[in-house]
Amino acid sequence: MQVRVVGTGPSGLMAAEVLAQAGHAVTILDHHRSPARKFLLAGRGGLNITHSEPLDAVLDHYGGDRSFLEPAICAFPPEKLRQWCSDLGVETFVGSTGRVFPVGLRASPLLRAWLRRLAAMGVTLQSGAAWQGFDDVPTVLAMGGASWPELGSDASWVEMFRLAGIDVVPLRASNVRQPVAWSGIFSTRFKGQPLKNVAVTVAGKSVRGEVMIAENGIEGGAIYAVSRTIREARAAVLVIDLKPDLNADQVAQKITARRAKESASNFLRKAFNLSPQAIGLMRETGSVDPKSVTVSLAGEPTLDRAISTAGGVAQHEVDA
Repeated sequence: MQVRVVGTGPSGLMAAEVLAQAGHAVTILDHHRSPARKFLLAGRGGLNITHSEPLDAVLDHYGGDRSFLEPAICAFPPEKLRQWCSDLGVETFVGSTGRVFPVGLRASPLLRAWLRRLAAMGVTLQSGAAWQGFDDVPTVLAMGGASWPELGSDASWVEMFRLAGIDVVPLRASNVRQPVAWSGIFSTRFKGQPLKNVAVTVAGKSVRGEVMIAENGIEGGAIYAVSRTIREARAAVLVIDLKPDLNADQVAQKITARRAKESASNFLRKAFNLSPQAIGLMRETGSVDPKSVTVSLAGEPTLDRAISTAGGVAQHEVDA
């Protein structure tokens, strides 16, 4: 059977591989001249492929969507993904945070090997060819969301789907820098500086990890992990615990023991081993307790630079 795949991101390429393995003649369309441009961009940050945590923990990250996605994820769990990479000649390793990366920390070797495999399977790639809409050709649509539109995912398909009577949930930013209106002094001095081994709490959900101070906001693994909670709870603040390994009583005892003439910066550095950026954050937010640093968010982040997009085709539109 002749089958069309639209989109050369990982979803489209994987769909093409599975279809070709099943004996179909596959053509991949992409409106850009070069394939998988966003995938290559993601690889500049090291290309986090999956996570080494137990499968049940992986599934829990999907929240209320777990039951819907579990059969697919269990059919191709993280260990099979790592084996798939190895079969392409790209070995992987587990980083200190439990995340899995390719050796070399780049996307391009994996993409080149993948495209060679697809070509050997007879898959045809048509670059610079846009999808024209629904017709009688069986088609897999893998066109992404709306982030980094210049790399391909411009959400031009949304209106076509709606005109066809398909329910589309509005697209919103996910896994994204959360905007914060820092003062000019704080932003200039500490942008690009990490807050390591902290805990972030939003609307009752707490995650430990690393936070990165950006010029106009806050990002990093711990922030991305609570992005769904921020979005769904419409949260206006998040709380950062700079010393999650100390309990409240231990912190209170240290604060009580502070000498009257000791400056706040010296005290925080000596008593809690806080970095200059952590001390700066406490000063910026007016916080006196390193276990409860409240950061006010400055509205909803924009879609254009999000790592991923929430929304899209409504779940009730999809069957088995």
